[in-house]
Amino acid sequence: MLLDQTRLPAEEAELVCTDVPALVRAIRTLAVRGAPLLGIAGAYGVALAAAREEDVASAAELLERARPTAVNLGYGVRRAERAYREAIGKGADPERAAALALAEARALHREDAEASGHMARYGLALLDELLPGGGGHRLLTHCNTGALVSGGEGTAFAVALAAHRGRRLRQLWVDETRPLLQGARLTAYEAARNGMPYSLLTDNAAGSLFAAGEVDAVLIGADRIAADGSVANKVGSYPLAVLAKYHHVPFIVVAPTTTVDLDTAGGASIIVEQRPGIEVTELTSPRAGVAGEDAVGLPVAPVGTAAYNPAFDVTPPELITAIVTEEGAVSPVTGVGLAELCARSSQVTIS
Repeated sequence: MLLDQTRLPAEEAELVCTDVPALVRAIRTLAVRGAPLLGIAGAYGVALAAAREEDVASAAELLERARPTAVNLGYGVRRAERAYREAIGKGADPERAAALALAEARALHREDAEASGHMARYGLALLDELLPGGGGHRLLTHCNTGALVSGGEGTAFAVALAAHRGRRLRQLWVDETRPLLQGARLTAYEAARNGMPYSLLTDNAAGSLFAAGEVDAVLIGADRIAADGSVANKVGSYPLAVLAKYHHVPFIVVAPTTTVDLDTAGGASIIVEQRPGIEVTELTSPRAGVAGEDAVGLPVAPVGTAAYNPAFDVTPPELITAIVTEEGAVSPVTGVGLAELCARSSQVTIS
């Protein structure tokens, strides 16, 4: 059972996935999204296939292919699949093996919640170090990185929330995040629920905000971090990094070590998911029981207009001030520093 994020903020509706194809559809239509949560969902999906006594290997492959850029999805899938496979290899019956896959998914869920808390503390400490003077922080964020993407309170949003609770948040600037408005629909929703001081802006207004000196730091999440520190995140992140560099504003990435993919050498090796053009050429809104490509659309471009719609872009390490994980922060961002940080992690690499 999932909170259907395509219906927010208008409606808090639950989506029940009774089999793996339904979960894959929920992932592809963004009913469930966000790198850490995709890992959790993937692990639960493997456990679901095992409980239904289906072909677990085929289910795992289907789940892992649902969204190619988010490394956490594959991590969660492989972790639960390995628990199931090892149990079968040791002679466990399918019911027992399914229970162990479910236990592994639940363990990942708990670990992600704990990681969220650690990232919030490390991130806030870094902000206080980079932004001395005691005044409230004015933070700009892109896409959605709160509890809707995590087993806990999120990644980058969790840092902003910690600043708010510590009375050190003056303003949260929320990019609307075109074309699917995850900032407007989801981040603003979470900020309002937490009583945070926030304002929404169109993505193309960010430059004027920097020029006016209204941004103290940028906080974003990540869907995959390559071995050299290149970061794939929701499209629109890279332009913010360029703006931040020009205006001498810290640009901080907050993500768990499970998002670091040391097998991907650099940004050029990251597969960037291409989304349907209709997400750009139409404004969509869900109807009862329907989301994603089947949603009701209001055309905003002539019929037949081609659209370029990458889900992510890649920010090179030289534009990133720091990467914050549950193990601490690496700054400056280098491959060596990132590898050393990951080596301290209790997370097990699943191949």
